[in-house]
Amino acid sequence: MEPRAGFEPATPALPSVRLLFANGGQNEPKEPFWNEFKLYLQGQYRPKYASDLFRYAKRFSGCLMNRNLSTLRTLSNDRRLHALKGLSALAKFSGVYTDFKELVKTYGLKWTLNNDDVILARLARKCNTEELVGWIRTIKNRIPAFSVFMDFITATGLRFDEAIDSYNLIAEGNQEYYNVEQQLLEHFRFRQVFIRRTKKVFISFVPKDLIAKIESPLTCDTIKKRIQRRHLRSRFAEIREFYASYSTKHLRQPEIDFIQGRTSTNVFMRNYFNPTWISDLKNRALKNATELLTLVSTTMR
Repeated sequence: MEPRAGFEPATPALPSVRLLFANGGQNEPKEPFWNEFKLYLQGQYRPKYASDLFRYAKRFSGCLMNRNLSTLRTLSNDRRLHALKGLSALAKFSGVYTDFKELVKTYGLKWTLNNDDVILARLARKCNTEELVGWIRTIKNRIPAFSVFMDFITATGLRFDEAIDSYNLIAEGNQEYYNVEQQLLEHFRFRQVFIRRTKKVFISFVPKDLIAKIESPLTCDTIKKRIQRRHLRSRFAEIREFYASYSTKHLRQPEIDFIQGRTSTNVFMRNYFNPTWISDLKNRALKNATELLTLVSTTMR
């Protein structure tokens, strides 16, 4: 028998969701089905995201099988979005994605929050630069082993998991990663790590002296657990937001979007924007990074 490519479900004995649709959801998938689905997710997504998708898909699978998504209406915006993503993955795996899309439309469910609501929520949240900078300094002072990492994520504006992967590639001494002459981390050379389906990052300008300080690899769990043990909050997502806002002093919006991996579908970004044509981008980006590092410095100024 020919080996099947990828992780497409191909075991005839496994109950399909289409069959479950036909039976009104009376039969439930058995363990082999869920094991195959888990393998499929692991082949498509990062471990943590795959785990989240699996958890939500299994928890709300009855909604898909019974063709009744009314339960999702009672969830908070964030949980409803996670549930929809999990069920979407389950529907694609099971070959009933068209049915799922029709269900979502029928129940009037939205995949994204209203833009106005997002902006209003952000404005209503108390954003204090000194408070966030103070939190970064506190981490550096109370957990010195994380000091260089805190500088690194502040200077790059990377997502937390991206920053961990990037930091570890540097610590491992990968010669193809950091362009010393341009002072540029070339994430695009590691497509499987940094060019994901919905979250991407292509380049980061980082000063040489900061790169030279990176020595030992770290893990997400190590950082989060040690921060929790000291009864401190985790605010890494706020650093990314702060980086984007602060960078408007030195960089244009398309430049910030590109550096942070936001690839817009508008005509300009898709067809015309090319950072290699911007001769002073390196200098402005490095100046931006240097100022951010100065802000979070724990030395007396």
